[in-house]
Amino acid sequence: MIQQADSLKDKGEYAEAALLWEQILEIVVMMLGPEHPDTATSLDNLAGLYERQGRYGEAEPPYKRSLAIREKVLGPEHSDTATSLNNLAGLYESQGRYGEAEPLYKLSLAIREKVLGAEHSDTATSLNNLAELYRVQGRYGEAERLYKRSLAVFEKVLGPEHPLTATSLNNLAALYKDQGRYGEAEPLYKRSLAIREKVLGPEHSDTATSLNNLAVLYWAQGRYGEAEPLYKRSLAVYEKVLGQGHPLTAKSRNNLAELYKDQGRYGEAEPLYKRSLAVYEKVLGPEHPDTATSLNNLAGLYESQGRYGEAERLYKRSLAVFEKVLGPEHPLTNTVLNNLAELYRAQGMGRQTPSTSAP
Repeated sequence: MIQQADSLKDKGEYAEAALLWEQILEIVVMMLGPEHPDTATSLDNLAGLYERQGRYGEAEPPYKRSLAIREKVLGPEHSDTATSLNNLAGLYESQGRYGEAEPLYKLSLAIREKVLGAEHSDTATSLNNLAELYRVQGRYGEAERLYKRSLAVFEKVLGPEHPLTATSLNNLAALYKDQGRYGEAEPLYKRSLAIREKVLGPEHSDTATSLNNLAVLYWAQGRYGEAEPLYKRSLAVYEKVLGQGHPLTAKSRNNLAELYKDQGRYGEAEPLYKRSLAVYEKVLGPEHPDTATSLNNLAGLYESQGRYGEAERLYKRSLAVFEKVLGPEHPLTNTVLNNLAELYRAQGMGRQTPSTSAP
C-alpha cells in the first residue's frame, strides 16, 4: 500500500496518493497507537501530500501532530523532531508566513548541528532551507552565506558529484540569478547540469530541472535562441519520465510559453499556457497557487494581444485564489493586483483598482 502511494506521488497524482495515506494512517494508528513514531511518520507523509496540492489548512494539523508526537516520544532534540520542525517551517514558507517559518528552521538547524554534527548532510539541508527562506525575502547576503556553507558540507561529506551537491549548486545559482549576477550563476547551473547528466542520466527529472533552470537564466538575459532548445529538451524529458499530466511537465510547458510570449509568438504560446493550466486545475485543483500563477500568465498573454476582457477575467480569478490561499499581503497576491491595475491603465478605463480585502 505504501509502495502504491509512493508510486502515485511520483506520478504527480497527489490526491489519489493522499487518499491512500489516509487509509495507511488509520491502520498504523489502530495497530501501533496514536503516539507511535510510525504514526508521526504517516502524519508527515499525509501532510506533505496535502501541501503539494495547496491544501495548506489541511496540512498544518497533521504536521503539528507529528511534531507533538516526536517531541513527546523521541524528545525535543531528536533528529526526527528536527525533521518535523523543518517540514512545518516549509509549509509556513509556502504560505508566505515567513516570520513563523524562520524560528522553526533555526531550531531544526540547531538540533541537527548538535545531534548530527556541523558536517552532516541533514545539517547541510537545514542550512539550504534557511537560505532559501532568506532568498525569497530578498535577504540575499544572509542567504548566500548559508548556501555556501551548505554547499561546502555537501561537497566534503558526499563528494563533488553527488546529486545533493548538484542541488546545492543549483540553489546558489538561483540566488545569483535573482540578484542579476548572471555571470556567476551560469557556471554553477552548468556544473549542476553536468553532475545530474553524469550521475542520474540525461533523462532524469532532476536533469530536466537543470535544463529548465539554465534556460530560465538565458531567458532572463534575452538569450532566447539559447533558451529555447533547453526548454524543449527539459519538456521532452518531463513528458517521457513523468508524463503529460505531471505538475512539473506543466511548469515546463508554461516556461516555454513565456519565452514564446516574450518573442511575440502568441499563437505558439497560447496552447502551451492552456495545457499547463488544464493540468494544474486537474491535478492540483482550482485553488492551488500554481493554478493561480498559470491563470495570471495566460492573462498576461491576452493582455499583450489586446484581449483585455479575457485578461481581466483571468487576472480576477488568479487574484481570488491568491487572496484566499496565501492572503492579501503575500507578494504573489500583490503581483497579480499590480497586473490587474496595469491592465486597467492600459485600457485607459479609469477604473478603480479592486481592493484585496473581501467586499
